[in-house]
Amino acid sequence: MVTSPAPRNQIIGLLFVGVLMAALDIAIVGPALPAMQRAFDVAEHDLAWVLGMYVLFNLVGTPLMANLSNRLGRRAVYILDVGLFALGSALVAVAPNFAIVLVGRAIQGLGAGGIFPVASAVIGDTFPPERRGTALGLLGAVFGLAFLVGPIIGGVLLLAGWQWLFLVNLPIAALIIIGAARVLPAQRASALQPFDGAGMLVLTIALVGLSYALTRVGEIGERAGGMVTSDVWLALACGVLALPALIAVERRAADPIVRLELFGNRQITLAAWLSFGAGIAEAIVVFIPALLVTMFGVDGSTASFMLLPMVLAMAVGSPASGRALDRVGSRAVIVSGTLLLAAALVTEGLMITSIVGFYVFSVLFGLGLAILLGAALRYIMLNETTAADRAPAQSLLTIFINAGQLIGAAALGGMIAMLGGGAAGYQLACIATGCVMAGLAVAALRLKSRSAELATRQAASASESAAR
Repeated sequence: MVTSPAPRNQIIGLLFVGVLMAALDIAIVGPALPAMQRAFDVAEHDLAWVLGMYVLFNLVGTPLMANLSNRLGRRAVYILDVGLFALGSALVAVAPNFAIVLVGRAIQGLGAGGIFPVASAVIGDTFPPERRGTALGLLGAVFGLAFLVGPIIGGVLLLAGWQWLFLVNLPIAALIIIGAARVLPAQRASALQPFDGAGMLVLTIALVGLSYALTRVGEIGERAGGMVTSDVWLALACGVLALPALIAVERRAADPIVRLELFGNRQITLAAWLSFGAGIAEAIVVFIPALLVTMFGVDGSTASFMLLPMVLAMAVGSPASGRALDRVGSRAVIVSGTLLLAAALVTEGLMITSIVGFYVFSVLFGLGLAILLGAALRYIMLNETTAADRAPAQSLLTIFINAGQLIGAAALGGMIAMLGGGAAGYQLACIATGCVMAGLAVAALRLKSRSAELATRQAASASESAAR
């Protein structure tokens, strides 16, 4: 473990820049889509795959890179992830046709899938337990910062051509790779088990099948009267059938991609389901611009600016909650976050036509989401796992968050469409999600107390010292 402040500061700075690069990609690609559509002459529904391909391979990359980081070392895999992200960016920028764009986006997503989980695991490897919350909070603040400055950066780069939204990643990635080679730890497993190729294949089928089906169901739900097509049913069947197969395969694997034994720990199981709920809450953000247009008659550009209070609250809430974790423990912080989300969503549901109610919702929602998606749940995973399980546990959270987003988007879109896309639909979606958050707040009361967390830390520190 790195103990002197200077190396730790260098490590967190390097990880911050890497996560920011990946997070900015999500925030700045939006402005490029119309220009890319004109450049490649593609239909609107095909253009959606610029984001969809990234998300699908991000899902696949998360558990794969977590496993590789245990086998090859955090430094090697972090460099690999950043390198893949840069390669995908370059491929998109020079793509002669739309098919190559999608290949580039797939490579970008694969690399980005490992950046945040591996960065979180590095914090567990190099920071003492009493500093992990603060460090994770800083990494979590990246996402609020990315969505705050991303559209501005995207708009400026777009003046030089949409390709520059991807080319800008290349010098940043080069600096990150050079820095990572110098300051990140290079430990790797001393005895390697066979790679879990079967588990990776079955997990990929499950993730891709469910992601595709739920995304398409969400799109259909937004169109009143839309019919579910055969490709959706096929993808859903493949995804669902792959889940029990995955459990069977992983129980026999020597070094499983998905560590099923992690679910034997109550803290980890609770954290996983809380992250699933956080994903559902995050899914509602997709519908907020449309809500603003419907309720207040603003245009799309104005609706985007109206989200700034939420983004600012996220940027402030993540580092603040990280510091609170080190002082009061995860249970108090997570209960506070889920209650903030519940209060925000119920307030918006009851005050759906009030602009004041919307801004109250924005601030409370931004703070609550920052707490859950920033540091708190990842903090639990670091405290409850050994070095070998840190990266797989972090990837587990990411998978559950993404699953919550997909299912939440499909369900909420269906609710809104079911009631005609007006105020009643958005009201139902907000109040229903608020009730889910209230239920999670009750579940979070079962997390360990601060004193129990300290005891777990001390036992883990003693175990690691004995191992060394």
